[in-house]
Amino acid sequence: MNKKITEEYFEGERSLFKEHDADITDTTFGEGESPLKESRNIVLNDVTFKWKYPLWYAKNIKVEDSVFATMSRSGIWYTDNIEINNSALQAPKLFRRASNIKLNNVHFSDAEETLWSCKDIDLKNVQVNGNYFGMNSENIRVDNLNVVGNYVFDGAKNIEVHNSTFVSKDAFWNCENVTIYDSKISGEYLAWNTKNITLINCTIESDQGLCYIDGLKMINCKLLRTDLAFEYCSNIDAEITTNVMSIKNPISGSIKVKSVDNLIFDDPEIDQNKTKIEVAEKVN
Repeated sequence: MNKKITEEYFEGERSLFKEHDADITDTTFGEGESPLKESRNIVLNDVTFKWKYPLWYAKNIKVEDSVFATMSRSGIWYTDNIEINNSALQAPKLFRRASNIKLNNVHFSDAEETLWSCKDIDLKNVQVNGNYFGMNSENIRVDNLNVVGNYVFDGAKNIEVHNSTFVSKDAFWNCENVTIYDSKISGEYLAWNTKNITLINCTIESDQGLCYIDGLKMINCKLLRTDLAFEYCSNIDAEITTNVMSIKNPISGSIKVKSVDNLIFDDPEIDQNKTKIEVAEKVN
């Protein structure tokens, strides 16, 4: 049976160091670093963390209806098996080198450098504000993620996204194995230097988006106000239902597009015959 800790207030460094098998409710952790460092099998309900490094090297943690305040920065590092539901995450750099992460109905108000080098991540109904969210992480499944912030998922691997919105410059750079369904992406330079990305029923608006990609698949996608697309892309299989402002120097593959304002082949090293471009409607 778990130990009960209710309506408490803790201060000082490592206030509950190595705590285990405990239910902590209606409790505040005030000034003092690493209050639950090395903890195990902890359930947190209506808890507020006000200071740095609250959950380092922890394992088997469940958090409900709680607050990670602004100064709880760098809060969850090297932790394995953590679930957070219905909570406000206000501090930057919250997750680093953690694993088996489940987040449901949470809001990151300052997600700067958050979720770096983590693995086995499940995000559902998550709001993110901040740059460099999800860098170098892997095995990520997303449903209803809304991001406002640049460089999202830079260098990440094995990502599956559903019903999400990204307002992000340089989103999905340097990635491997990305599949995005029923989502909207708005921002410059989408997905450069990425290998194997599939977009299904997506709406994209991007200045010089989708360049330097090896293995680009697009199914029933809109490409709005997008210019200089597909530069130095290889192994393209794209089906675009809208007009594209311009396509520039694709290396190989197949592009089906409603119409294109400007088709540019100005690199003499590119063999135009290696890319089949099928235009449904000619632009006058």
